[in-house]
Amino acid sequence: MRVWVPLDAAAKALGADEVAAALAGEFTVTRNGTRGMIWLEPLVEVERDGVRHGYGPVEAGDVAGLVDALRTGADHPLALGPVEELPWMKAQQRLTFARVGITDPLSVEEYQAHGGLDGLRRAIGIGPEAIVADVTESGLRGRGGAGFPTGIKWKTVAGAPAPRKYIVCNADEGDSGSFADRMIMEGDPLVLIEGLAIAGIAVGAVQGYVYCRSEYPDSIRVLEAAIGKARQAGILGQSVLGSGYAFDMEVRVGAGAYVCGEETSLLNSLEGKRGTVRAKPPIPALEGFLGRPTVVNNLISLATVPWILAHGGAEYAKLGIGRSKGTIPIQISGNVKHGGLFEAPFGMTLRQIIEEIGGGSASGRPVKAAQVGGPLGAYVPHWNFDVPFGYEELGARDALLGHAGITVFDDSADMLKLARFAMEFCAVESCGKCTPCRIGSVRGVETIDRIASGDEDGIPILKDLCNTMKWGSLCALGGFAPFPVMSALTHFPDDFSGRSEPRKEAAE
Repeated sequence: MRVWVPLDAAAKALGADEVAAALAGEFTVTRNGTRGMIWLEPLVEVERDGVRHGYGPVEAGDVAGLVDALRTGADHPLALGPVEELPWMKAQQRLTFARVGITDPLSVEEYQAHGGLDGLRRAIGIGPEAIVADVTESGLRGRGGAGFPTGIKWKTVAGAPAPRKYIVCNADEGDSGSFADRMIMEGDPLVLIEGLAIAGIAVGAVQGYVYCRSEYPDSIRVLEAAIGKARQAGILGQSVLGSGYAFDMEVRVGAGAYVCGEETSLLNSLEGKRGTVRAKPPIPALEGFLGRPTVVNNLISLATVPWILAHGGAEYAKLGIGRSKGTIPIQISGNVKHGGLFEAPFGMTLRQIIEEIGGGSASGRPVKAAQVGGPLGAYVPHWNFDVPFGYEELGARDALLGHAGITVFDDSADMLKLARFAMEFCAVESCGKCTPCRIGSVRGVETIDRIASGDEDGIPILKDLCNTMKWGSLCALGGFAPFPVMSALTHFPDDFSGRSEPRKEAAE
């Protein structure tokens, strides 16, 4: 009997290794990626008549009883039924994450059996210009937060004359409440490898790099092992799948500076320099890594490319809303009952995501707000939750989609303290190159502390400071820090006024 136990870092943090070790003496255990239902981890899956049945959350102490139930066919209190029939799974439309949690992440054979390499084979057949046209037609945009059209970036690099070009995958997933990149690297690394190979063929690059943070040791280990498997299978090397196109790649590990999620800081770090922001122009598409034309794409963007090439850009463009095409991996966390990753087409409302999919707050209290797009994303108040989940739709509400992470807060949250955290975060993580970010964030913390002490004269100063940071900062770190601050101040002014008296938490 074959049993699956996730090797995903979130599942391991909840005891998956101990469960796998206890089951290994009884069954053949395959370590897969997580299905994304974190509240059910560790999730043990067993195949019966071709259908995967789930049990969870399983602790090591549950294994003896579970083994007996599996051998005898008896009922078990942790039985969940067919995993694909669970409401969380049935409501999704998984394209990028189609294999995550299903296949052995390091099995090239299983990868191909579930549609892997179909996109690469078609890409080889149609050639570079047609690849770029297909990606452009799909409407795929950067999934790291900026939302820049991927096809335009590829076309720029493809048309740039240079003796050497590069593909750089930005896997420096530093946003709190974001874990989609990690889930791909640990659960389906071969789709990322395939995506980079397609990008290389499209623009004429023969070398790629995945820039990952040192805080992801499991991701690094699995991805490096997958690269070795891909070389053995001929997916990487001097002739990709015997096509004559050369492409290889490697993993580079950063020290975990948040600012290295910004593409030019990342490139400096990749070159062995200090991770500071570069002024633009020139753009990386023309002068990037080592001064050569470089595609810098987020991991999810590159991992989505194989599906687009396998099924066609037009099919991908049919999904979504407005200029937000295709699907988006929504990462739900914070004070929420059902946290995890949920992939669906753009267009669901925040209310659907938080209340229906997420199940509302874990505390049972009313939801007050949700921060969308990471630690520098705006706080969307509960009365605006009917906004559709899309780039322009959120932008019209002065919010950011970012990396599609959503952190939920109930009505006990102190929005002034959350605003202060944003400024302090910016101060700690600033590379120090530009004055608005380096000095503005420090003054922001001081000003919010002044307001917290009861001096409301600090409020107009804080607003003016945010305006300076937003328009004067060199990169998005300083430019986006005002979003959580101003959204908290705009939507929840009571949390910033009357602070001379100690604030009584709603929970009291």
